[in-house]
Formats: sequence, structure tokens, C-alpha cells
Amino acid sequence: MKGSMSIATFNAIDVETANADRSSICQIGIVHVRDGRIQDTWKALINPEDWFDWFNIEVHGIEQKDVEDAPTLPEVRDELRRRLRGSILVSHTSFDRVAFERAMDKYDLEHLDVTWLDSARVARRAWPEQFGYKHYGLSSVAGELGIEFQHHDALEDAQAAAQIVLRACEDTGLDVKAWMERVKEPISPGKQLTRSRREGAPEGHLYGEAIVFTGALSLSRRAASDRAVDVGCTVLPNVTKKTTMLVVGVQDRAKLSGYEKSRKHRKAEEYIGDGIGIQIMSEDDFLAMITYERPAP
Repeated sequence: MKGSMSIATFNAIDVETANADRSSICQIGIVHVRDGRIQDTWKALINPEDWFDWFNIEVHGIEQKDVEDAPTLPEVRDELRRRLRGSILVSHTSFDRVAFERAMDKYDLEHLDVTWLDSARVARRAWPEQFGYKHYGLSSVAGELGIEFQHHDALEDAQAAAQIVLRACEDTGLDVKAWMERVKEPISPGKQLTRSRREGAPEGHLYGEAIVFTGALSLSRRAASDRAVDVGCTVLPNVTKKTTMLVVGVQDRAKLSGYEKSRKHRKAEEYIGDGIGIQIMSEDDFLAMITYERPAP
């Protein structure tokens, strides 16, 4: 852990825009992380030489009058180059990267010489049960991790993105360079067909139940998921606090890393111990439960 943190060196950035055109950057915030610690920050209002949409003003509170005397992007280009050149640059989702690319093209400027790292993609892989397939926006991730910040201030958002990456390094033992490679891989390597979320049919008699499968079933995992979806169950990739059912098949001890039960099974038992109502059942019980006889008219 500490070794990964000691080489966690990168920059983080966030921008706000004046309107829906991503080139209309009106604020930039930069955070410099060295050896796992925030060492320096920089924030500036930018005159986008563009109009301000009321919706954007409602989001970030920056108005046209606030940037009338602010520098334009070309006027801070040297500062950006000095602070960012050759670095790993973190942003949450692709919004900021696209904004800079569009803005640089707008002014016919050379693009930033950086290697972008998306902290949303990091969060989705570091904590797949929480953020793998939903709720991976900056506010949601930061809130779950206990990171306090003032959303939609460029510097505050950049600091939150930096903290997310630092936490991911700490929790997984991967350093920032390793994360550069990990984000290129699937969220759950090698299990794409069996770990995807599928929504249940609203007309099914078990609609509202959230089911997870673990272990080897007599049915293929796809067939089991199809049957669950047909009766209304939402099929989840992992056990979470929203899970209501866990179907346990035959466990291959060679894959249990010395445990008696799978990770999903252990997680379900942990949640049950905390008072969360999850049913754990065999495949036979599952098949019996989904057999639905309509009452005679």
C-alpha cells in the first residue's frame, strides 16, 4: 500500500464551461499530487469569448461579468504547459479532456502534452460492486468514499478526482502507472457475459427482486439469467446491499483461495449479519421458486 502511495505522482484537472459547447471553458482548476500528497493547486477564471447559458450559470455560479477581465485560454496556455507538460493528467469522465481538445482546436493551439487518466474508469474498476455499472459520477463516488468537496467549482472537483485516484491506489495496491493499464481492461476481466446487469421483466411475478448467481449451475449462467429476467428479477453481477437473492451452485474449491465459500456467498452472509434481507438458496430452490402456476379463473 505505502509503496504504491509513495509513487502516486500525477496532476488532476477540472473545467467549467459557459454553455453546452465544451470549448467554452470559463474556469480551470489544477491539482498537483506528488508522492501521494497534494502539493500545489492552481485555479483561474477564463474568458471563453462566448455566451453564458443560464443553465450553466445555475450549475457553477459563474457569469459573463465574472470573466470580463479574465485571461483567454491562449493567454494561460504557457501556464498550462508549465504545470502539465509530460504528466499523467486525471479528470473525472472524458468531459474535461474533450473540452480542452475542442478549446485548443478553437484557438488553433497545440493540444496538451499529457497522458489522460479517467478517475471514473478507475473508480468503476477499483470498486465494481459500488460503481461498476452505475453511480460513478463524481458526486456519487466522492460521497460514498467520504470525500467532501463543493461540486462544480473547478478546483474542488479536481481535488475530488485526485482523492479518488489516491484512494484507489491505497485500496488496491496498484500505483498510478498500473492504473493506466488497468483502465484499458474490462471492469471484470474474463467474465463479461456472466457479470453484466440485466433488468427484470416488469410483468414478472418476482419483479423487484435483485438476484446474484455464484458457483456452477446445471443450467448455463446465461440460461439461469434468462429465466430470472423472465420472472422479473434484475440480475446483478455482484452482491450489494440491494441484492435480495443469492443462488448458490456447486463450488469449485480450487477457485476459492482457501475459503469454504465464494466471495459472493461470504459477502451475502456479511450483509445478512448486518440486518439486510438476502435469501440464500440452492439452484433447485431457485428453479422451484420461479415456477409459477397461474390460478384457474
